[in-house]
Amino acid sequence: MQIARFALGDDPRYGAVDDNDLVVLSGDPLYTPIDPTGQRVPIDSVRLLAPVIPRSKVVGIGRNYAEHAAELGNEVPQRPLVFLKPNTAVVGPDDPILLPSYSSEVHHEAELAVVISRICKDVPAERADDVIFGYTVANDVTARDVQSEDKTWTRGKMFDTSCPLGPVITMDLDVADLRVRARVDGELRQDGSTAQMVHKVPELIAYASSLFTLLPGDVLLTGTPAGVGPIEAGQRVEVEVEGIGTLGNPVMRR
Repeated sequence: MQIARFALGDDPRYGAVDDNDLVVLSGDPLYTPIDPTGQRVPIDSVRLLAPVIPRSKVVGIGRNYAEHAAELGNEVPQRPLVFLKPNTAVVGPDDPILLPSYSSEVHHEAELAVVISRICKDVPAERADDVIFGYTVANDVTARDVQSEDKTWTRGKMFDTSCPLGPVITMDLDVADLRVRARVDGELRQDGSTAQMVHKVPELIAYASSLFTLLPGDVLLTGTPAGVGPIEAGQRVEVEVEGIGTLGNPVMRR
């Protein structure tokens, strides 16, 4: 099943994807049982929104693909390298990525994202599936020059619009070997697989939940394959994860 969040009237609504339609749901499926209202709307007639806005945080994982770490001159850390993005970084499909004024080198990073289903702490890796609601596509937009200058990654990773998510959440997906790709103005930049992750999804959930409590709707970014590169105002970035879909965003300068 795939779940979309979309604009219908004044309020965001949720719908289950059924071919070219959305079957409207009665509430937020993260907090209420999936309950179709019977109303159907064509997908093409609505504006898709970020499929989830975390109540708390986006948890990022750095250098989780060996070739990506190497292309930036870094080694793979022994433990997952964790950073946070605020929920104000999240935007949805076709929302603009606004390049921050303090950076002259902003990169795309195509990623698989995990949506957490419930409050959890110290989750064993073998129980990780119990706390996964589903999966979506993410672009961990990064101000690379600033990231390199600073001791922390706050300015480089956490600015508004630096975390596009979408277009849908796919539930019950085997993520062991999915293609992860990024295109800029149609040019293929990244083409990897989740099979290349150093730390797999269950291990990442176990490690992150050992550091802090995860809440319903929190999003875990799982790292990016090699091929990251600059994006500029006027371009369009498309990130695709097999089994979920393609997330596209225009790039603009503030």
